[in-house]
Amino acid sequence: MSLDSLKSAIPDFAKDLKLNLGSVIGNSDLPAQQLWGTVLSCAIAARSPQVLRELEPEAKANLSPEAYTAAKSAAAIMAMNNVFYRTRHLLSDPEYGTLRAGLRMNVIGNPGVEKVDFELWSLAVSAINGCGQCLDSHEQVLRKAGVGRETVQEAFKIASVIQAVAVTLDGEAALAATAAE
Repeated sequence: MSLDSLKSAIPDFAKDLKLNLGSVIGNSDLPAQQLWGTVLSCAIAARSPQVLRELEPEAKANLSPEAYTAAKSAAAIMAMNNVFYRTRHLLSDPEYGTLRAGLRMNVIGNPGVEKVDFELWSLAVSAINGCGQCLDSHEQVLRKAGVGRETVQEAFKIASVIQAVAVTLDGEAALAATAAE
């Protein structure tokens, strides 16, 4: 299982996704830990068993055990935070924004890896989950830490391609199952 097998599973009508997947992962300028942490956290956030099965082994091989756990933690905590903060933002009553969240988020303060890496992974997951408030928050932390816009964009490019591949392959699997009935 690998990036190559995932690319070969992408149907011809989605050739652009196949090319983009190879490009955003295979030609990334991100350091290995940032790249593979982004890939793993996004594969989890995309919720596609096939995408996760194909990308997880390579991510695990390229990450330290601490980074592997932190990338999974980023996907987990952002699954909660993205729903909470997106909902608070979308509600028309601004008073919700003044209420204490009351949710534990200790991993953000102590992720077990460089804070910049965890923030990058959190931003990428927030892109998949569509939380503008979290995107802004993580982008600001990254920019204050000296991370360039190109690096930030690289993370959400990876997120967008992994999400698109997940949607495409899961859609094809559903259509195949329907045809088999």
